[in-house]
Amino acid sequence: MALPLVDRVVYGPVRSRRLGRSLGINLLPAGMKLCNMNCTYCQYGWTRGASRTRAAGVGWPSPAAVENAVLDRLQRAAERDEIVDRLTVAGHGEPTLHPEFEIITERIRRVRDRVAPALPLAILSNSTTAGWDEVRRGLSMYDERYMKLDAGDAMTYARINGLGSSFSRVVDALATLPSIVVQAMFVTQDAGEIDNSSDGAVAEWLAALERVHAAAVHIYTIDRAPALASLQKVPRRRLREIAERVRAIHIPATVF
Repeated sequence: MALPLVDRVVYGPVRSRRLGRSLGINLLPAGMKLCNMNCTYCQYGWTRGASRTRAAGVGWPSPAAVENAVLDRLQRAAERDEIVDRLTVAGHGEPTLHPEFEIITERIRRVRDRVAPALPLAILSNSTTAGWDEVRRGLSMYDERYMKLDAGDAMTYARINGLGSSFSRVVDALATLPSIVVQAMFVTQDAGEIDNSSDGAVAEWLAALERVHAAAVHIYTIDRAPALASLQKVPRRRLREIAERVRAIHIPATVF
């Protein structure tokens, strides 16, 4: 069963396998999944119809609303001496689709700098918009950029993530971003149509990692019910083998 959608701008802290106690920021319309990909493993279920676009008039939170929500939550955290490891823009879809993503990022960073200057500002992105000028300017303001890259060839990419963007354009755009951490979800399926953990698929993916100059890689598998019910976890032993192959090309890799 898919996770319920986030109904507010700031949520958590969420205990993340990779990011610790992460205070989340959702830039998507409340209660609406909006993403230009359709990943088979998505914990929020499938993306439907018009929800795959950067549509106007669908209830995007305003820059002022986001700024005020982040300010209020950080002030409350400070008053309570609450432990927060990161401030993370994520939510139930692709945050960079927000029409005012760059402006919102400026405001979040300004609030963070004033209230909690030592708190890292991070973003989780599916990488499909990394070539858009305004998105690139916004991404440059984050301390940590966690960018999705689950495959190293167009066919595997399409089977796992849907056809949100051209695979080659995504790789080309990632290659020119400031330091990025690649987040890679490995999955398999009994029928064999979906599997990015095979030797061949991993070899293609390693070549793509080198092309994008990844500073580090986070490797993991499904932890919650995926959109495609027939997907299966990749055994941890195989994840460790993949991580060793990443380290062999001199890129730090962590298995979660």
